[in-house]
Amino acid sequence: MDKKNALYYRNYITRDDGILRAPYNPELEFYAAIREGDVSRLRELLLIPLHTKEGLGRLSADPLQNLKYHFTVTAALSARNCIAGGMDVSTAYDISDYYIMKADRARTFETISELHNLMCLEYCRRMRALRKEKICSLHISKSIDYIYDHLHVRMTVEKLSHEAGLSPAYFSRLFKKETGMTVSTYINVCKIRTAQNMLINSDYTPAQIASALAFPSQSYFTEVFKKITGLTPARFREENFRQI
Repeated sequence: MDKKNALYYRNYITRDDGILRAPYNPELEFYAAIREGDVSRLRELLLIPLHTKEGLGRLSADPLQNLKYHFTVTAALSARNCIAGGMDVSTAYDISDYYIMKADRARTFETISELHNLMCLEYCRRMRALRKEKICSLHISKSIDYIYDHLHVRMTVEKLSHEAGLSPAYFSRLFKKETGMTVSTYINVCKIRTAQNMLINSDYTPAQIASALAFPSQSYFTEVFKKITGLTPARFREENFRQI
């Protein structure tokens, strides 16, 4: 089952050309990656330089100025998404202002694209750090990174405590003290947040998503999803799904 879960999850993350490949909204996924601090996924989405992307609208007759305008749009949307994710408003707009000023002085398409990637990665890294800012111990900080990197497998207190080098009992107490949640609740919240992105950005069925995120059954996935979001997966998709 772990291999099947990994296949679903890898196909979603990498968009491999397999039978399970699903259409998705690139813009929604891009800003979701920034907001969630998913640095590895964002790096993949940034492989195509901004100035070579197809479909950029015409905001100026001057090609270089046009690219600068699109850069500014990305900066504004990144800031808004990070604010929605918990970043301080002044911090979000300070980052935006800093990079917009640097882009304004740029004289080549390549420089603007490079600044675009640096800006997006800075937002993303800060959001990744933000989710751990109240975490004091290195053990729990590393455990949170481990959780986010292994959402496609079943995780237990025993497994996580072993990775952290602590006893299960002490690890559980420390985790609850520093995150305010039990280990199982924290894992479920992370998985459901990812499930929300998958429901919005792909056409995977709830059953496929449940399998991809290593829930023991679709019914349990639905139960946890509704407990955390107040909606069933189907209802959530109905209210939030946007076609490309």
